[in-house]
Parts: sequence; C-alpha cells; structure tokens
Amino acid sequence: MPASEGDAAAAKATLRRRLTAARAALPEAERAAAGRLIRDHVLEMPEVSGAGTIAAYYSAGPEPDTHQLVFALWKRGSYVVLPVLLPDGDLDWASYEGPDSLAPGPRGILQPVEPVRGTGTVARADVVLVPALAVDTAGRRLGRGGGSYDRALARVGPMVPTIGLIYDGEFLDRLPAEPHDRPVRAVARPSHGITWMQ
Repeated sequence: MPASEGDAAAAKATLRRRLTAARAALPEAERAAAGRLIRDHVLEMPEVSGAGTIAAYYSAGPEPDTHQLVFALWKRGSYVVLPVLLPDGDLDWASYEGPDSLAPGPRGILQPVEPVRGTGTVARADVVLVPALAVDTAGRRLGRGGGSYDRALARVGPMVPTIGLIYDGEFLDRLPAEPHDRPVRAVARPSHGITWMQ
C-alpha cells in the first residue's frame, strides 16, 4: 500500500483507540440520555417520517443507544432491517420484528433471527442509520475498522440519507481517509440535532 494510505490506516487506528476509550469512560446515564436525544432528533426528521424501509443497527457497548429508536421506528410502522454479519465481514440484512426477534450473533452483537434478505437489501432502504466512532465535516466516517459498513454504503444510492449517530464530541474537522472509505450525508448528535454535509 502507498505510504500515504499506510499513514492514514495508522492514524485511524490511533484515533480509534482514543475515541473508544473516551466512549468507555462516559457514565451510563450520559450514554442513555444521549441515546434518547438522538432518537428524538432522528424520529423528527421528515426523511425518516416518510421512509418505508429503514436500515438501522442495534447498538452495542458504549455506542449511542439505538434500541429505543429501532423499537420506535418499528412501532410507527416502518419496515426496519438490521445487519447480520457474514463470515467475510460483509453485511446481510433481516427484518426487525420487536426485541424478541433478536439473538446474539458474532462478536456478541444482537441481530435478527428472521430470514436474511440479501446484501443488496440496504440499496432499497429509504434511510440508512450508520454506526460511527467519529464523522468529519466532509462526511468521512471512522468505523471500527472491519470495513463492513463501507461495503454496505457502496450499495446505497446518492440521494438516500445516510446518517451517522455519534456523541457531541465526535464531529471532527477532518479524519484520515483511505480510498475504500464511504462518507455519510448527515450526522445526528445529542445536543446539536441533525447536521447535513455540504
């Protein structure tokens, strides 16, 4: 890999460790409050209110909580699909049918037990909610490093809202990037609501 790409990968790994540690240090009450605020911001978006199919994810560990958001979207009548991690790191998708429709999957992450719909399912979503450790002002996203969401986002059309859910301090001026990285088009933050990229 060219030196600049190697530099970007190393910078991302360092930043990933720092952001993960900062998240782990957040008090549980603060994480829960952030999840509620993000839920409310997302539910108020016209793009979300009018969406038939929403690709979401079920948060794990210190991520901003999405459990209430996923449940609210489902109760409101949206067709919600959640990722199912494949052995090669790609994401398949299956429908969320309430909390009882989930079971532990790889890496302990809860995922649907419903039949999978195919990796291309995300391309048919009207809105895609995306996990991120950080997002910058150009929409570049720092994930966990597995590349699963970069592959999924490559299938999403240019007009579909892709929204990274992050804590307030995780919207940065500039992130290191590699050629395979796929940006998001907006972020949702607890204290700032929705920010669209230019």
